[in-house]
This record gives sequence, C-alpha cells and structure tokens, in this order.
Amino acid sequence: MWNYQIEENILYEDKEILVCRKTAGMPVQAAKIGTMDMESALKNYLAQKTPGKIPYLGVVHRLDQPVEGILVFAKTSEAAGNLSKQMMAGGAGKYYLAVTEGKAKSSEGILTDYLKKNGKANMSQVVSANTPGAKKAILHYKVLDQQEINGKSRTLLKIRLETGRHHQIRVQLSHEGLPLLGDRKYNPEDSSGLPLGLCSCHLVFRHPVTGKKLEFQVTPKGECFAGFPNI
Repeated sequence: MWNYQIEENILYEDKEILVCRKTAGMPVQAAKIGTMDMESALKNYLAQKTPGKIPYLGVVHRLDQPVEGILVFAKTSEAAGNLSKQMMAGGAGKYYLAVTEGKAKSSEGILTDYLKKNGKANMSQVVSANTPGAKKAILHYKVLDQQEINGKSRTLLKIRLETGRHHQIRVQLSHEGLPLLGDRKYNPEDSSGLPLGLCSCHLVFRHPVTGKKLEFQVTPKGECFAGFPNI
C-alpha cells in the first residue's frame, strides 16, 4: 500500500536525487517504531527496484509532520552533501503557501526575528537577539488573496524562506498576529478543526552533479486552501 502511494507522489527521480510530494500528516522520519514515514517508505520503494541491495537515501531537509509539499532526497552521499549545503546556505529557493487567520498589515513584507527552540516542548519562540541559543530567522511574504469565510477574515500568503529554523513560518506568523489556520500549537484558540494551512508548494535548487537548475511546483490539497479558488 505504502509503496503504491509513494510511487504516485514521486515528481522526479534519477541516479542522484529523488523529488517527491509529502502528504500532510506523514512524518519525514519516524518519531516512534511502527509509524510509517517518508524515509522508510522511499527506502522500501528503492529496495524493491534493486533486490538484495540496501539503498542509500539521504534526508537533506524536512517538513513538519502536518505540512504537505515538496521534498528532495539524495540517493548518494555526495549528492546529500551538495544538497545539504544548498539548503543551509540559502542556495535553494523554498516557497510556501499559507492560510492565516486575520488580515495582513501590508500587501508584502519581510519578517526578521530571533527564535529559540525548546526541545522538550517541541516548540520555538521569538526572543531578543542577545538571548543565548537564539537564531536569526528571515521570512518574506506576499498577500495573494483575502477572503471572509464563515464570518472570519482569512489571508492566503506566498512565503519565501531565507533561513530554515524550527517551526519558523508558524512561529513568525503567529508573532505577527497572523497565526496559521489549524495551528493549535501556536494558536490554542483555533477552533476551526481544520488541518494546518501550510504547503511547501515550490522548490528550486541546483542538481548536485550537473549543476542544472531544477524547479518543482505543486498545488495544495489541504482543506484550508479550499476557500481560495485561484491558487
């Protein structure tokens, strides 16, 4: 079952890389034994293609479990090293679509904050720049649409990440007064009952061997996006 689903979600594959779409709710790597995750499902898929050989699969970036969207995995250690550098150094373009509660103060902007991760609570928070362990987080946003849905204002944003911090989009938007729809972790007052309104919709990077620019895009499937027909 999992192999069929994973195969249906593969967007591109060659000898060095594998690009696929992660469904919302599926972890990239298992948090506990017995939980199916992207890494295991893809390894099973690759193992069936080369019986008797243990496949290599490098995780070079992640999406939170409730987030849907595009991920690239490495099929060689050399590709993993190259892609990891691109992700860390900002060489890759990571774009998201997000549905938030409320209205944005301006049609576009840049959010710059310092975030500190609390590993025990699996959360991050905005702190002052001189806080020990704080990391700078930069996010660019543009308003694509605003709607009144069930009597409440909701905003569709296109986001580009300049940094890749833990829960960055969720924390920064919540701090800005634009919590993600369905994000009960950073907005406990959310009563929508909807899954998280966040999708990694567009990924741009250089092929780790050829250097060719590769670009992939998907349309969100989550319920939060249903109120915005022009995505």
